[in-house]
Amino acid sequence: MAARILIAECKQEVSTFNPVLSDYDDFMIYRGAELVDAYRGTRAEVGGALAVFDADSAVELVPTYGACFKTSGGTLARPAWERIRDEFVAAIAAAPPVDAVYLSMHGAMASEEEEDPEGYLLAEIRRVLGDAIPVVVSLDLHGIVTDRMFMLSDAVVGFHTYPHVDFFETGERAAKLLRRIMRGEVKPVTARVSIPVLVRGDELITATGKIGNTIRLAQSFEREADGLSAGIFIGNPFTDVPELQSYTFAVTNGDRVHAELTARKMANTLWADHETMRVSLQSLNQMVAQLEGVHDGTTGLVDAADATSSGASGDSNAIMAKLIDANYAGTVLAPLVDAPAVERAFALGVGAEAEFELGGTLDRQRFRPLKLSCRVRLLADGKVRSESFDSVRDSGPTVVLESGNFTFVIGSRPVHLFDRSFFWGHGQNPTDFRAVVIKSPHCQPHMYADWCRAMINVDAPGSTSANLPSLGHTRCPRPMFPLDSEVRFTPAVKIYRRGINS
Repeated sequence: MAARILIAECKQEVSTFNPVLSDYDDFMIYRGAELVDAYRGTRAEVGGALAVFDADSAVELVPTYGACFKTSGGTLARPAWERIRDEFVAAIAAAPPVDAVYLSMHGAMASEEEEDPEGYLLAEIRRVLGDAIPVVVSLDLHGIVTDRMFMLSDAVVGFHTYPHVDFFETGERAAKLLRRIMRGEVKPVTARVSIPVLVRGDELITATGKIGNTIRLAQSFEREADGLSAGIFIGNPFTDVPELQSYTFAVTNGDRVHAELTARKMANTLWADHETMRVSLQSLNQMVAQLEGVHDGTTGLVDAADATSSGASGDSNAIMAKLIDANYAGTVLAPLVDAPAVERAFALGVGAEAEFELGGTLDRQRFRPLKLSCRVRLLADGKVRSESFDSVRDSGPTVVLESGNFTFVIGSRPVHLFDRSFFWGHGQNPTDFRAVVIKSPHCQPHMYADWCRAMINVDAPGSTSANLPSLGHTRCPRPMFPLDSEVRFTPAVKIYRRGINS
């Protein structure tokens, strides 16, 4: 008789410093077979898990429900959370009897009323399906994996790369581990160490940065006979919730001591490197001075403070306003989210010239509209194919406006900007400009860093600023690096085994 595996997904990453709440419409919703139809053959986590399950004739899939964020955003509005929560739980309850659960999550979700939505949903899975069946969860490296999540799952599996390229492999690893648990080959025991650090910067690039020291320990551990899963969750520093910090974890086949030693070793390695894991930021004035000194090629102006892929609103005009105020003469390309400006451009039509107010329509706490005379150069539906993944991104009705030497690509709603798709899909090649505003903390090197003449990390305002002390955390544990000046670390290990946690 085939083993029935329930598959479900609930993924979102939020910035609680973004004043614009996320809503139900910010998710792609999949019900029943729609979930496997959407992911089979893709490079997503569920796609990786399906590749394992589909190759196993002893498995019968029970797809239930998927809610996947279209892009990161602000805190999830209470009605949206309640609807997703209720639909998720109803789908689990309506499923036929199953033998195991594979669950795809991000780990940095937060709603107005529930600060640990992933833990809540795991608790509901246990309430509905019981404690006996194994549950394995795949998670983003930026997840805030709570005590409740570790307690309620048999094992967790996390990304090993940043920028993330191992979505498929993470789902694949989770599915293989779940099958081993189901066959009785392994009995997972997990060790976790909490580390009071929030980290950013180039040292987080796993291929080249110092965080790779910790990741390589995890990968080496997973190659051992009893090394089932290991890694680090550095959290999303913009999701200010009570358990926000970094964690190392190791899952063994019943060997509590080995799990503890590995998790502790990884934690000590991260702590030894943590002071380097900050971003050297340049003020807006310093940005202008540096930019004026570059006379050839393209300079990347990294505005990670308004990174929609990290949960920002996308409507920052701070860099452009500064360059205009400084009378910068070079050509500049910038992305923006501004639905009213898009609507006005569509009403005017291509070729029209008019005064526009650009930016500052969403995060009004930080930004004010920038008044410019612009020409409408392009109108589009906003649907572009991702350079990074074989999927379509949809920024809604989208326009290109030109104001002298400044070019804006403006969408009606946020999309991920960790590659060049948004620009290319709307007729703009970043290499044609003297400067390009990059609203992402990191992109794959070939996107910008490999060919840009220089990259300037700008200390601009925004809800995902790498200047973490400027954001105003109130809920995460304290003291916390770099929010506080005196932070000490004494590694303490917590052990999790289904039914026995200490």
